[in-house]
Amino acid sequence: MVTRFLLALCLCQVTLSVQGQVFDVPHQQDTPTRTLFVGVQNPKALVLLFPGGGGMPVIFDNGTIKSRHTFVRSLDLWAQYGIGAVLVDSPYDLGDLRRGNLRGRKEHLSRVNEVVNFYKVKLNLPIWIFGHSMGSSTATYYANELDPSGKQVAGIIVAGTINSASLSNDVTIPVLGIHHQHDDCAGTPVVASSRIIEDRPKNYISKLEIIEGGISEGDVCASFAYHGFNQTEPEFIKRAAQFILNQK
Repeated sequence: MVTRFLLALCLCQVTLSVQGQVFDVPHQQDTPTRTLFVGVQNPKALVLLFPGGGGMPVIFDNGTIKSRHTFVRSLDLWAQYGIGAVLVDSPYDLGDLRRGNLRGRKEHLSRVNEVVNFYKVKLNLPIWIFGHSMGSSTATYYANELDPSGKQVAGIIVAGTINSASLSNDVTIPVLGIHHQHDDCAGTPVVASSRIIEDRPKNYISKLEIIEGGISEGDVCASFAYHGFNQTEPEFIKRAAQFILNQK
């Protein structure tokens, strides 16, 4: 037990380095929004990744990342599908279901829109917003309030979706929901993803993907549990990438 605890502690403290470029997206006169761009030759699309928890993976100047979040562990898997990936950091804690979710605030959504615009100008590609766990509310808030008709983004993906996330019927862009069959986190039941997809108008492009397998370690709401798609990352990214590419 002690050995397992020490191993988990070490995993939390280690930093991960991927082959990417750090770009700080300006935000008025305030702290910029840090992003890590992982490109690919001849890209077909770009996905913006908004992790759960407090939304702070902590990207260092040299491109290393403090967090071992699902999106961090799978950053290098997008390239095989011809999709570029951008991990999006936050300069402040975005809260959670217990402490209060700040992702619906105008200031946060303005930052999201600035990141979208920055990469649209830079790459001129279809852009997708992908939110995991608490990050699913970033995706849904953005779609509901800033881009229901898809003028900015090509679609959104939510995974390990939180119970309170919802989409207005005014949102016409394609939507994918992904959930692990055995997600035991009380705030992110499978029904949270299935409800979003099943409640969409039938003429809208929507799909639900249920992932099986992998292993669950530690807190059931953390990234190395089924909630975080631990050891199913290749399938997790494959399902998302296929949906993105099928909309072209």
